[in-house]
Amino acid sequence: MNYTLLDFLALLGSVGLFLYGMKVMSEGLQKAAGDRLRNILSAMTRNRFTGLLTGILITALIQSSSASTVMVVSFVNAGLMTLGQSMAVIFGANVGTTFTAWIIALFGFKVDTSVFILPLIACAVPLLFCSSSRKKSIGEFIIGFCFLFMGLNMISDYVPDLQSNPEMFAFLEHYASMGFLSVLLFLFVGIIITAIIQSSAATFAIVLIMCTKGWITFDLACAVVLGSNIGTTITPLLASMSGNVAAKRTAMGHLLFNLFGIIWTLAIFYPFVRLNVDITEWLGQGNPDGMYDFVNNLEATDPATYNLLVGNSLPAEHPVLAQVAGMQFSVSFGLSMFHTVFNLVNVCIMIWLTGLYVKIVEKLVPAKHKEDEEFQLKFISGGLLSASELNIAQAEKELAVYAQRVQRMIDMAQQLVHAKEKSEEFSQLYSRLEKYEEISDRMEIEIANYLNRCAEGRLSNEGKLHIAAMLNIVSEIESIADCCYGCAKILIRKQESGVEFNDTILANIDTMFAYLKEAMSDMLVLIGDVEKVREVDIIRSYNKEREINNLRNQYRAKNVESINDHIYEYQAGIYYMDIINDLEKMGDYVINVVDTIRDHFRKRVI
Repeated sequence: MNYTLLDFLALLGSVGLFLYGMKVMSEGLQKAAGDRLRNILSAMTRNRFTGLLTGILITALIQSSSASTVMVVSFVNAGLMTLGQSMAVIFGANVGTTFTAWIIALFGFKVDTSVFILPLIACAVPLLFCSSSRKKSIGEFIIGFCFLFMGLNMISDYVPDLQSNPEMFAFLEHYASMGFLSVLLFLFVGIIITAIIQSSAATFAIVLIMCTKGWITFDLACAVVLGSNIGTTITPLLASMSGNVAAKRTAMGHLLFNLFGIIWTLAIFYPFVRLNVDITEWLGQGNPDGMYDFVNNLEATDPATYNLLVGNSLPAEHPVLAQVAGMQFSVSFGLSMFHTVFNLVNVCIMIWLTGLYVKIVEKLVPAKHKEDEEFQLKFISGGLLSASELNIAQAEKELAVYAQRVQRMIDMAQQLVHAKEKSEEFSQLYSRLEKYEEISDRMEIEIANYLNRCAEGRLSNEGKLHIAAMLNIVSEIESIADCCYGCAKILIRKQESGVEFNDTILANIDTMFAYLKEAMSDMLVLIGDVEKVREVDIIRSYNKEREINNLRNQYRAKNVESINDHIYEYQAGIYYMDIINDLEKMGDYVINVVDTIRDHFRKRVI
């Protein structure tokens, strides 16, 4: 086999075409579907069984578990799909990939995607010149889809041609009689071959050649097929490297699903192989285990015929050729049955353990920083496979995380009001609030910069309006954080002045904090699901804002009376009113966020 540097560069170009096709397809799909995409995915993965069916159908249609799982990884990376939903789809993808093996086993061919790729591009290009942005987006989606499959086809063309060079595996014949150790060795061979060529169909073909030459028995061929299940996880793992933690966990879940399946299969390997041999014979497709004995017996009794068979030189009418063809079909059928039964049993076991899988991958792939004080954007990432419309969904989730972090600052500010002056508790709370405020500033900049980068991409008009609204929301949330830190500064000035708050002032401040925290919680409900804004939530937020304003006015009027009646001193009243005004200002920023959500999502208010 002569594999040159030019072939290697062509392979890299094929991978690049595949990734570019994925990007263009994602962008086109998101712009065509808009905000409906999340609802579509949600409907497809409403529970673990619909998710499983989705994975089976998509993979059966596109005949590539690698392509379908890479798409799932990119959706999780965008926050459009949860880790639990993605697990069910990936379980289904493993069953769907057996569809291709059955087509090859029963009909002897694989669907040639090149037949429809160029006609699809011919139909898509005119759509790019339409005035309708939706039609343009559909055209981009189709072209991206074609590029993706062109890339996959070219990857198969430019990887080292192992299938046409079976002599590379001839040395394995010497390791085929070591019992269970041989099973483990050929399992590893299956992993390596599939990881390189990224095609379980090609692995099937190589195994069939090895069986035809009498190098390996049917059980070792099953071990290679078992290993191919691990090999197919390499592409999603590579795709997740540029994604966020959720994407990495999804790819890890795909690996663990196959790994756990292989562990239980190895524990009952020989009985499980025997079961598939019996099923194949029961279906009238012959004994797949008979080829190894037939070929080796032919080599011992008729070396000349064996050499002609191995060299593909037997005449077409030779009776041995017809016998071998029948046994080849039996082996191919048996391997397809083994692959299918393995994945079906695996899914039937693992589908009930989806929650456990999520917990395991969360342990294996933890978030980089656990402490709240660490600066970390949870959902936003610069992944290669992400696209502008998907990035908006990521930013939406990041906004919710940002708001939750700022909400904790309100609790800290209230605790600081009650902390003993010049105590260690006061110093620690003040330092923590100061650090949170710094983190808040950095998060605002990071999210705003990210949204600005999204705005530079190709977006639908609705997407552009969405980004403008989110930039406004980010600014308002950061203002709430500034007010929390402002409250801490007021308490520092009060401390330096030697002023004390009496129980009445403290009780009034706590009441104001309680109203503000309720308003903040209502705002978080709206930010947490901006796709389904409820009218009742908006009305409740406005009512709470009026209550905060009325309370501020009430306290302001009462403050003058209290000072005149010498209930507390004038300077205490000044600091008290500064804090009350600061809290009322936070309520204004909260209602500004609600206004933005109401105006931007008016058509989706329910």
